[in-house]
Amino acid sequence: MIRFFDILFSGLAIIVLLPFMLPIMIALKLTGEHDIFYAQMRVGRGGRDFPLLKFATMLRDSPNMPGGLFTQENDPRLLPLGKFLRRTKINELPQLINIFRGDMSVIGYRPMVRKHYVFYPPAYRAILETERPGLSGIGSVIFRDEEGILNRVPDREHFYAHVIEPYKAALECWYIQNRSLALYFRLIWMTVQVVLNPSANTWQKLKGLPEMPEELRPYLSEES
Repeated sequence: MIRFFDILFSGLAIIVLLPFMLPIMIALKLTGEHDIFYAQMRVGRGGRDFPLLKFATMLRDSPNMPGGLFTQENDPRLLPLGKFLRRTKINELPQLINIFRGDMSVIGYRPMVRKHYVFYPPAYRAILETERPGLSGIGSVIFRDEEGILNRVPDREHFYAHVIEPYKAALECWYIQNRSLALYFRLIWMTVQVVLNPSANTWQKLKGLPEMPEELRPYLSEES
């Protein structure tokens, strides 16, 4: 049943949003390095890689430049429209195509590059690989300002690998183990809420979430 709604919602969204996306596509073609889309290999269902689509927001060679896979505030690798597209999450809209063709679901765990995916404990990876990754999900709702958090810690890579990723994996597995049509729709609504109001913390009303690590509390509590 969830797959039916994935196809329905992504198909309708592509049709409705196409007139809005066309000017963005034209603007990207006329600026920066003239790329419209960026396809990055991510780990999905069954542990298989698939090309995740986004609007281009950074220089083509940005993963091999200082900063690597992490972005920073006012990152010099951002294209002219990059900051706006990333801040508004508009850069994620091409993933509607991934959802429609079955690579992803509307709600699920965020697919990661394999370099970061291996930070997840093996037991968690075994659970995640049973389902499709998502455009949004419990991890995306709670860590809606992940870049902002990483900009405030002394060692970004260590904090990401040893604090954020293990907790995010626990959250994503919680969703899979409690997956239902009701929770699917509830997380869609929560996603809409945090997009419209980034200070919304309705996720705190969810019952039985994994306990938050102490290291994260100062950063997430400030958003409460």
